[in-house]
Amino acid sequence: MRVKICGIRSRADAVAAAGAGASYVGFVFFARSPRGLTVGDASWIARGTPDSLIRVVLTVDADDAMLDQLVEAFPFEMLQLHGHESPERVAEVRTRYGLPVMKAVGLRGEEDLTALRDYERVADQLLVDARAPESADRPGGIGKPFDWRLIRGRRWRTPWMLAGGLTPENVAEAVRETGAEQVDVSSGVESAPGEKDHDRIAAFVRAATSVRPVQMMGQQIR
Repeated sequence: MRVKICGIRSRADAVAAAGAGASYVGFVFFARSPRGLTVGDASWIARGTPDSLIRVVLTVDADDAMLDQLVEAFPFEMLQLHGHESPERVAEVRTRYGLPVMKAVGLRGEEDLTALRDYERVADQLLVDARAPESADRPGGIGKPFDWRLIRGRRWRTPWMLAGGLTPENVAEAVRETGAEQVDVSSGVESAPGEKDHDRIAAFVRAATSVRPVQMMGQQIR
């Protein structure tokens, strides 16, 4: 089990994530998010991040100029595309920067599953998230899960990570229901929007890693 703590805003958050046993930390670059960072702040935090962590930069429909700025500003190991980026754009970003790309795909109903087929062909990882309501002012971080039964028994060609409304209280159930081997959390380990609670980070990692995912005969979406 690998855990990603997304939306960190301080070196202390990164140290707490590493101490708890997380594998990834996420830096958010989206102005409307309460977890959004400036490039300068992210650079300072990233340079103090424990070496055990994979640093993931989250952007939403960023253009090349923005991505160039991030790549030049500080070291990180993965790009997370969390907007409306097309499969062609995902492939373009992978080629341009030579970095692994994780593509977020929001689910609400069966009709959303087909998008995963397109992105699994071009992304290094998939983030299977809850689709935000049309009225939402941001594409993720809304603290609501989707119906986990939608992906029960499903598998894709590329590694994937479960996200959307996960908390220390429900992550074990989510892992058992979906068979996820990677999980992502942001608001579920906060005391207030954008304020990470280090005790909840530790509790989340303990809960996530305490469950051995049920090995199910998977099926690829076609």
